[in-house]
Amino acid sequence: MTDLAVSVEKVSQAHIDSAKQRQLSLTKPPGSLGVLEEVGNRLCGIFGQTPPPSLDLIDVTVFAGDHGVVGEGVTPWPQEVTVQMLSNFVTGGAAINVIASVVGARVLVVDVGVASDTSLLEGLVQRKQIFGTKSICSEAAMTYREARGCFEVGRDVAKDLIRSGSQLLVTGDMGIGNTTPAAALIAAAAGVDPKEVVGRGTGIDDLTFSRKCEIVEAALMRAERSTASLDDPVALLSELGGAEIAAIAGYVVGAAEMRRPVLVDGVIALSGALVATMFSPLIVDYIFAGHLSTEPGAAVALRHMGLRPLLTLDMRLGEGTGAALAVPVLRAASNILSEMATFDQAGVAQVKA
Repeated sequence: MTDLAVSVEKVSQAHIDSAKQRQLSLTKPPGSLGVLEEVGNRLCGIFGQTPPPSLDLIDVTVFAGDHGVVGEGVTPWPQEVTVQMLSNFVTGGAAINVIASVVGARVLVVDVGVASDTSLLEGLVQRKQIFGTKSICSEAAMTYREARGCFEVGRDVAKDLIRSGSQLLVTGDMGIGNTTPAAALIAAAAGVDPKEVVGRGTGIDDLTFSRKCEIVEAALMRAERSTASLDDPVALLSELGGAEIAAIAGYVVGAAEMRRPVLVDGVIALSGALVATMFSPLIVDYIFAGHLSTEPGAAVALRHMGLRPLLTLDMRLGEGTGAALAVPVLRAASNILSEMATFDQAGVAQVKA
Protein backbone atom coordinates (compact mmCIF):
# COMPACT_ATOMS: atom_id res chain seq x y z
CA MET A 1 0.00 0.00 0.00
CA THR A 2 0.98 3.63 -0.46
CA ASP A 3 2.68 5.65 2.24
CA LEU A 4 0.37 8.55 1.41
CA ALA A 5 -1.45 9.48 4.62
CA VAL A 6 -5.22 9.78 4.26
CA SER A 7 -7.45 10.57 7.23
CA VAL A 8 -11.18 9.97 6.77
CA GLU A 9 -13.75 9.78 9.56
CA LYS A 10 -16.85 7.61 9.53
CA VAL A 11 -20.04 9.40 8.63
CA SER A 12 -22.21 9.98 11.69
CA GLN A 13 -24.56 7.05 12.20
CA ALA A 14 -26.26 8.97 15.00
CA HIS A 15 -27.28 11.70 12.57
CA ILE A 16 -28.38 9.17 9.96
CA ASP A 17 -30.61 7.61 12.62
CA SER A 18 -31.99 11.00 13.68
CA ALA A 19 -32.73 11.78 10.02
CA LYS A 20 -34.64 8.52 9.70
CA GLN A 21 -36.72 9.50 12.72
CA ARG A 22 -37.37 12.93 11.28
CA GLN A 23 -38.48 11.34 7.99
CA LEU A 24 -41.17 9.49 9.94
CA SER A 25 -42.53 12.76 11.35
CA LEU A 26 -42.91 14.49 7.95
CA THR A 27 -46.25 14.75 6.15
CA LYS A 28 -45.89 11.71 3.91
CA PRO A 29 -46.29 7.95 4.17
CA PRO A 30 -43.09 6.33 5.53
CA GLY A 31 -40.61 5.65 2.73
CA SER A 32 -42.78 7.30 0.08
CA LEU A 33 -39.93 9.48 -1.20
CA GLY A 34 -37.79 6.42 -1.79
CA VAL A 35 -34.17 7.13 -2.72
CA LEU A 36 -34.66 10.82 -1.91
CA GLU A 37 -35.02 9.85 1.74
CA GLU A 38 -31.88 7.71 1.63
CA VAL A 39 -29.93 10.61 0.09
CA GLY A 40 -31.15 13.05 2.73
CA ASN A 41 -30.31 10.67 5.55
CA ARG A 42 -26.81 10.13 4.21
CA LEU A 43 -26.26 13.87 3.85
CA CYS A 44 -27.05 14.20 7.56
CA GLY A 45 -24.44 11.56 8.32
CA ILE A 46 -21.85 13.31 6.16
CA PHE A 47 -22.38 16.79 7.59
CA GLY A 48 -22.99 15.54 11.12
CA GLN A 49 -26.19 17.54 11.51
CA THR A 50 -29.93 16.98 11.12
CA PRO A 51 -31.26 18.51 8.98
CA PRO A 52 -28.29 19.00 6.66
CA PRO A 53 -27.42 22.36 5.08
CA SER A 54 -29.33 23.49 2.01
CA LEU A 55 -26.40 22.99 -0.44
CA ASP A 56 -26.35 26.56 -1.72
CA LEU A 57 -22.70 26.69 -2.80
CA ILE A 58 -21.76 24.00 -5.32
CA ASP A 59 -18.57 23.61 -7.34
CA VAL A 60 -17.96 21.58 -10.49
CA THR A 61 -14.26 21.03 -11.11
CA VAL A 62 -13.20 19.91 -14.59
CA PHE A 63 -9.70 18.39 -14.47
CA ALA A 64 -7.91 18.09 -17.81
CA GLY A 65 -5.11 15.90 -19.12
CA ASP A 66 -3.88 14.26 -22.31
CA HIS A 67 -3.12 10.61 -22.99
CA GLY A 68 -0.31 8.99 -24.94
CA VAL A 69 -2.56 6.02 -25.68
CA VAL A 70 -4.32 8.19 -28.28
CA GLY A 71 -1.42 7.30 -30.58
CA GLU A 72 -2.50 3.64 -30.46
CA GLY A 73 -5.64 4.25 -32.51
CA VAL A 74 -8.21 4.01 -29.72
CA THR A 75 -10.15 7.11 -30.79
CA PRO A 76 -10.77 9.00 -34.04
CA TRP A 77 -10.54 12.35 -32.22
CA PRO A 78 -7.22 14.21 -32.41
CA GLN A 79 -5.48 15.13 -29.16
CA GLU A 80 -5.71 18.82 -30.05
CA VAL A 81 -9.40 18.71 -29.17
CA THR A 82 -8.50 18.63 -25.46
CA VAL A 83 -7.04 22.12 -25.43
CA GLN A 84 -9.70 23.37 -27.84
CA MET A 85 -12.38 22.20 -25.41
CA LEU A 86 -10.60 23.89 -22.53
CA SER A 87 -11.02 27.16 -24.40
CA ASN A 88 -14.69 26.32 -24.78
CA PHE A 89 -15.02 25.64 -21.04
CA VAL A 90 -13.40 28.85 -19.88
CA THR A 91 -15.50 30.94 -22.27
CA GLY A 92 -18.69 29.26 -21.07
CA GLY A 93 -19.65 27.42 -24.25
CA ALA A 94 -19.58 23.75 -23.19
CA ALA A 95 -22.45 21.55 -22.05
CA ILE A 96 -21.19 21.59 -18.46
CA ASN A 97 -21.28 25.40 -18.45
CA VAL A 98 -24.91 25.40 -19.53
CA ILE A 99 -25.99 22.69 -17.09
CA ALA A 100 -24.03 24.21 -14.21
CA SER A 101 -25.78 27.51 -14.85
CA VAL A 102 -29.16 25.78 -14.75
CA VAL A 103 -28.46 24.08 -11.39
CA GLY A 104 -26.66 27.05 -9.85
CA ALA A 105 -23.13 25.63 -9.71
CA ARG A 106 -19.78 27.27 -10.37
CA VAL A 107 -17.33 25.72 -12.85
CA LEU A 108 -13.59 25.55 -12.25
CA VAL A 109 -11.31 24.21 -15.00
CA VAL A 110 -7.87 22.89 -14.02
CA ASP A 111 -4.99 21.86 -16.31
CA VAL A 112 -3.24 18.97 -14.58
CA GLY A 113 -1.65 17.25 -17.55
CA VAL A 114 -2.54 18.69 -20.95
CA ALA A 115 0.14 17.95 -23.55
CA SER A 116 0.34 21.51 -24.87
CA ASP A 117 0.99 24.91 -23.32
CA THR A 118 -2.27 26.35 -22.02
CA SER A 119 -0.84 29.33 -20.16
CA LEU A 120 -2.53 31.85 -22.45
CA LEU A 121 -6.02 30.53 -21.72
CA GLU A 122 -7.53 33.14 -19.44
CA GLY A 123 -9.61 31.63 -16.65
CA LEU A 124 -7.86 28.24 -16.71
CA VAL A 125 -6.27 27.17 -13.42
CA GLN A 126 -2.68 26.15 -14.06
CA ARG A 127 -1.65 23.13 -11.96
CA LYS A 128 0.15 21.13 -14.66
CA GLN A 129 2.19 18.19 -13.37
CA ILE A 130 2.95 16.51 -16.70
CA PHE A 131 2.66 17.27 -20.43
CA GLY A 132 0.46 14.28 -21.21
CA THR A 133 0.93 10.65 -20.22
CA LYS A 134 2.78 7.86 -22.02
CA SER A 135 1.05 5.03 -23.87
CA ILE A 136 -0.13 2.62 -21.17
CA CYS A 137 0.18 -0.47 -23.34
CA SER A 138 3.96 -0.09 -23.66
CA GLU A 139 5.03 1.79 -20.51
CA ALA A 140 3.74 3.38 -17.32
CA ALA A 141 1.46 6.34 -17.90
CA MET A 142 3.61 8.48 -15.62
CA THR A 143 6.08 8.17 -12.80
CA TYR A 144 4.96 7.48 -9.26
CA ARG A 145 5.97 11.02 -8.30
CA GLU A 146 3.94 12.52 -11.15
CA ALA A 147 0.88 10.43 -10.24
CA ARG A 148 1.16 11.53 -6.64
CA GLY A 149 1.51 15.15 -7.76
CA CYS A 150 -1.67 14.94 -9.83
CA PHE A 151 -3.48 13.30 -6.92
CA GLU A 152 -2.38 16.08 -4.58
CA VAL A 153 -3.61 18.74 -7.02
CA GLY A 154 -7.13 17.30 -6.85
CA ARG A 155 -6.95 16.91 -3.09
CA ASP A 156 -5.78 20.49 -2.62
CA VAL A 157 -8.44 21.89 -4.96
CA ALA A 158 -11.18 20.05 -3.04
CA LYS A 159 -9.96 21.29 0.32
CA ASP A 160 -9.50 24.87 -0.89
CA LEU A 161 -13.05 24.96 -2.28
CA ILE A 162 -14.51 23.55 0.93
CA ARG A 163 -12.53 26.00 3.08
CA SER A 164 -14.02 28.80 0.97
CA GLY A 165 -17.54 27.57 1.73
CA SER A 166 -18.37 24.95 -0.89
CA GLN A 167 -20.95 22.47 0.40
CA LEU A 168 -21.01 20.03 -2.51
CA LEU A 169 -18.27 19.11 -4.97
CA VAL A 170 -18.94 17.74 -8.45
CA THR A 171 -16.36 15.91 -10.56
CA GLY A 172 -15.66 16.81 -14.18
CA ASP A 173 -13.05 15.74 -16.72
CA MET A 174 -11.59 16.48 -20.12
CA GLY A 175 -9.01 14.47 -22.03
CA ILE A 176 -9.24 12.90 -25.47
CA GLY A 177 -8.74 9.15 -25.18
CA ASN A 178 -9.42 8.98 -21.46
CA THR A 179 -12.01 6.20 -21.58
CA THR A 180 -9.15 3.79 -22.37
CA PRO A 181 -7.15 4.36 -19.14
CA ALA A 182 -10.45 4.57 -17.24
CA ALA A 183 -11.39 1.10 -18.47
CA ALA A 184 -7.96 -0.25 -17.54
CA LEU A 185 -8.16 1.25 -14.05
CA ILE A 186 -11.64 -0.12 -13.40
CA ALA A 187 -10.66 -3.57 -14.64
CA ALA A 188 -7.60 -3.59 -12.38
CA ALA A 189 -9.27 -2.12 -9.30
CA ALA A 190 -12.44 -4.21 -9.57
CA GLY A 191 -10.64 -7.37 -10.66
CA VAL A 192 -12.76 -7.98 -13.76
CA ASP A 193 -12.04 -9.02 -17.32
CA PRO A 194 -11.23 -5.97 -19.47
CA LYS A 195 -13.92 -7.02 -21.95
CA GLU A 196 -16.49 -6.15 -19.26
CA VAL A 197 -15.38 -2.53 -19.02
CA VAL A 198 -14.28 -1.37 -22.47
CA GLY A 199 -16.87 0.81 -24.19
CA ARG A 200 -17.21 2.84 -27.36
CA GLY A 201 -16.35 6.19 -25.77
CA THR A 202 -17.08 8.94 -28.26
CA GLY A 203 -18.79 6.47 -30.60
CA ILE A 204 -15.97 4.48 -32.20
CA ASP A 205 -16.50 1.92 -34.96
CA ASP A 206 -16.04 -1.85 -34.62
CA LEU A 207 -12.42 -1.87 -35.77
CA THR A 208 -11.41 0.86 -33.34
CA PHE A 209 -13.35 -0.83 -30.55
CA SER A 210 -11.48 -4.08 -31.16
CA ARG A 211 -8.20 -2.19 -31.08
CA LYS A 212 -9.21 -0.49 -27.84
CA CYS A 213 -9.93 -3.87 -26.19
CA GLU A 214 -6.50 -5.13 -27.24
CA ILE A 215 -4.79 -2.04 -25.85
CA VAL A 216 -6.52 -2.31 -22.47
CA GLU A 217 -5.64 -6.00 -22.20
CA ALA A 218 -2.03 -5.30 -23.12
CA ALA A 219 -1.84 -2.43 -20.63
CA LEU A 220 -3.12 -4.62 -17.80
CA MET A 221 -0.67 -7.41 -18.60
CA ARG A 222 2.22 -4.96 -18.76
CA ALA A 223 1.26 -3.25 -15.50
CA GLU A 224 0.99 -6.57 -13.66
CA ARG A 225 4.52 -7.45 -14.77
CA SER A 226 6.07 -4.08 -14.05
CA THR A 227 5.01 -3.30 -10.49
CA ALA A 228 5.23 -5.23 -7.25
CA SER A 229 1.63 -4.50 -6.31
CA LEU A 230 -1.31 -2.78 -7.97
CA ASP A 231 -2.93 -2.65 -4.52
CA ASP A 232 -1.09 0.65 -4.05
CA PRO A 233 -3.54 3.21 -5.51
CA VAL A 234 -0.77 5.65 -6.45
CA ALA A 235 1.13 2.88 -8.25
CA LEU A 236 -2.08 1.95 -10.05
CA LEU A 237 -2.58 5.54 -11.19
CA SER A 238 1.06 5.70 -12.23
CA GLU A 239 0.81 2.57 -14.37
CA LEU A 240 -2.61 2.96 -15.95
CA GLY A 241 -4.08 6.34 -15.15
CA GLY A 242 -4.27 9.83 -16.50
CA ALA A 243 -3.41 13.13 -14.90
CA GLU A 244 -7.06 14.17 -14.67
CA ILE A 245 -8.10 10.78 -13.31
CA ALA A 246 -5.45 10.95 -10.58
CA ALA A 247 -6.65 14.47 -9.76
CA ILE A 248 -10.24 13.25 -9.52
CA ALA A 249 -9.11 10.53 -7.11
CA GLY A 250 -7.47 13.20 -4.98
CA TYR A 251 -10.55 15.43 -5.24
CA VAL A 252 -12.77 12.64 -3.92
CA VAL A 253 -10.36 11.88 -1.08
CA GLY A 254 -10.11 15.58 -0.21
CA ALA A 255 -13.89 15.92 -0.02
CA ALA A 256 -14.14 12.91 2.29
CA GLU A 257 -11.33 14.18 4.50
CA MET A 258 -13.23 17.49 4.86
CA ARG A 259 -16.57 15.70 5.52
CA ARG A 260 -18.30 16.97 2.41
CA PRO A 261 -20.29 15.08 -0.22
CA VAL A 262 -18.94 14.62 -3.73
CA LEU A 263 -21.15 13.96 -6.75
CA VAL A 264 -19.36 11.80 -9.30
CA ASP A 265 -19.96 11.90 -13.04
CA GLY A 266 -19.52 9.06 -15.58
CA VAL A 267 -16.91 6.42 -16.32
CA ILE A 268 -13.82 8.66 -16.15
CA ALA A 269 -14.76 10.12 -12.79
CA LEU A 270 -15.89 6.73 -11.52
CA SER A 271 -12.49 5.25 -12.32
CA GLY A 272 -10.91 7.99 -10.21
CA ALA A 273 -13.46 7.51 -7.43
CA LEU A 274 -12.87 3.76 -7.44
CA VAL A 275 -9.15 4.31 -6.97
CA ALA A 276 -9.94 6.84 -4.22
CA THR A 277 -11.80 4.19 -2.23
CA MET A 278 -8.62 2.10 -2.20
CA PHE A 279 -7.15 4.64 0.25
CA SER A 280 -9.95 3.98 2.74
CA PRO A 281 -13.22 2.03 2.51
CA LEU A 282 -14.87 4.87 4.47
CA ILE A 283 -14.58 7.17 1.45
CA VAL A 284 -17.41 5.52 -0.45
CA ASP A 285 -19.93 6.85 2.09
CA TYR A 286 -19.15 10.40 0.94
CA ILE A 287 -19.73 9.63 -2.77
CA PHE A 288 -22.98 10.05 -4.66
CA ALA A 289 -23.24 8.69 -8.21
CA GLY A 290 -24.80 11.32 -10.44
CA HIS A 291 -25.92 9.11 -13.28
CA LEU A 292 -25.38 5.79 -15.04
CA SER A 293 -23.18 6.32 -18.08
CA THR A 294 -23.73 4.11 -21.11
CA GLU A 295 -20.05 3.10 -20.85
CA PRO A 296 -20.00 -0.47 -19.43
CA GLY A 297 -17.16 0.34 -17.05
CA ALA A 298 -19.43 2.75 -15.20
CA ALA A 299 -21.81 0.00 -14.12
CA VAL A 300 -18.89 -2.18 -13.04
CA ALA A 301 -17.38 0.62 -10.94
CA LEU A 302 -20.74 1.46 -9.36
CA ARG A 303 -21.40 -2.17 -8.53
CA HIS A 304 -17.94 -2.58 -7.00
CA MET A 305 -18.48 0.47 -4.77
CA GLY A 306 -22.08 -0.43 -3.96
CA LEU A 307 -23.41 2.87 -5.30
CA ARG A 308 -26.75 3.51 -6.96
CA PRO A 309 -26.91 6.11 -9.74
CA LEU A 310 -29.44 8.87 -9.16
CA LEU A 311 -30.19 9.37 -12.87
CA THR A 312 -30.18 7.24 -16.00
CA LEU A 313 -30.20 9.46 -19.08
CA ASP A 314 -28.11 7.44 -21.57
CA MET A 315 -25.35 10.06 -21.39
CA ARG A 316 -21.64 9.54 -22.05
CA LEU A 317 -20.28 13.06 -22.50
CA GLY A 318 -18.33 13.46 -19.29
CA GLU A 319 -17.30 17.02 -18.31
CA GLY A 320 -19.37 16.58 -15.13
CA THR A 321 -22.66 16.87 -17.02
CA GLY A 322 -24.44 13.84 -15.55
CA ALA A 323 -23.34 14.62 -12.02
CA ALA A 324 -24.36 18.28 -12.32
CA LEU A 325 -27.83 17.25 -13.46
CA ALA A 326 -28.19 15.29 -10.19
CA VAL A 327 -27.48 18.38 -8.05
CA PRO A 328 -31.22 19.22 -7.68
CA VAL A 329 -31.82 15.70 -6.35
CA LEU A 330 -29.36 16.24 -3.51
CA ARG A 331 -30.63 19.74 -2.88
CA ALA A 332 -34.24 18.51 -2.73
CA ALA A 333 -33.28 15.65 -0.41
CA SER A 334 -31.64 18.13 1.94
CA ASN A 335 -34.47 20.66 1.86
CA ILE A 336 -37.12 18.01 2.46
CA LEU A 337 -35.60 17.45 5.89
CA SER A 338 -35.36 21.15 6.70
CA GLU A 339 -38.48 22.65 5.11
CA MET A 340 -41.19 19.97 4.89
CA ALA A 341 -43.84 20.26 7.60
CA THR A 342 -44.27 17.61 10.26
CA PHE A 343 -47.67 16.03 10.97
CA ASP A 344 -47.94 18.10 14.14
CA GLN A 345 -47.02 21.38 12.42
CA ALA A 346 -49.49 20.85 9.58
CA GLY A 347 -52.29 19.43 11.74
CA VAL A 348 -52.39 16.30 9.57
CA ALA A 349 -53.51 13.06 11.18
CA GLN A 350 -51.14 10.10 11.12
CA VAL A 351 -52.05 6.50 10.50
CA LYS A 352 -52.62 4.83 13.84
CA ALA A 353 -50.02 2.19 14.76
